[in-house]
Amino acid sequence: MGLSRPIYKTLAFWVLAVRFANLLKVEPPNMASSKRTVLQFSSSQSLSGKVHPLVIFNICDCYVRRPDQAERVIGTLLGSVLPDGTVDIRNSYAVPHNESVDQVALDIEYHHNMLLSHQKVNPKEVIVGWYSTGLGVTGGSALIHEFYSREVSNPIHLTVDTGFADGEGTIKAYVSNNLSLGDQQLAAQFQEIPLDLRMVEAERIGFDNLKATAVDKIPSDLEGMEASMAHLLTLIDDAFKYVDDVVEGRVDPDNKIGKCISDVVGSLPKLPSSAFDKLVNDSLQDQLLMLYLSSITRTQLSLAEKLNTAAQIL
Repeated sequence: MGLSRPIYKTLAFWVLAVRFANLLKVEPPNMASSKRTVLQFSSSQSLSGKVHPLVIFNICDCYVRRPDQAERVIGTLLGSVLPDGTVDIRNSYAVPHNESVDQVALDIEYHHNMLLSHQKVNPKEVIVGWYSTGLGVTGGSALIHEFYSREVSNPIHLTVDTGFADGEGTIKAYVSNNLSLGDQQLAAQFQEIPLDLRMVEAERIGFDNLKATAVDKIPSDLEGMEASMAHLLTLIDDAFKYVDDVVEGRVDPDNKIGKCISDVVGSLPKLPSSAFDKLVNDSLQDQLLMLYLSSITRTQLSLAEKLNTAAQIL
């Protein structure tokens, strides 16, 4: 007759309690050599991470393409460690796995083959950690982290909340700290570290659309440009308002803000309005030409795919 899960947990608790009691025993002081066992918490060196938006988009794409029975996606993070100790995460790839309540099975051969393929393209990218989708760490995260600890020292665990549990896609990074008693390791604790997500304006627009729980449609390039110009005009209006408030005495002047405004104004090229309009119109025409060529390319690929399918059927 099998034992139920609560009884298993109770037995495990008492076994751990007995282990603590035996390891915490101190011999009498009258002995020649007295020994003392100390509970130690080995914290890793202070780390911080910087993740590129390509990694986030790749993780979300892998989550959308996951098998139907899979609840989450895990994979390997690639990048490098900068001289100041910051872990720069620049690329990633998913690793097939099977996960149950008490065990996790990774496709290690696939992981090594993908690593070799990536390093042929960019040998400077090495393993810096692993990622998983979901909010925070789970019970099987310690087992996966132990595997990556054998691949690289002090790996980073990146979590991406693709389920929008708190209303937006939360991104966090963790490192593991070992809790030991004497020479015996008892457990591992995940500690959150600072994470920087740096993006240019175009990447920020795409990421904001990705974080939205519901959108009517994905904006086109022209709509994205329009949103960027509207945002730029809002920032210019805020700068104008700040300057007017300082001139009128409603706001105390800030030297740092004034220096930034001076640098921006000084960096603008001195062009007549006609030359500036021509420059903008030429850039717009180039953008429209690229959209037209991309549309033709998509149409040609679609026709080629349909012709190939019809040839296989016939």
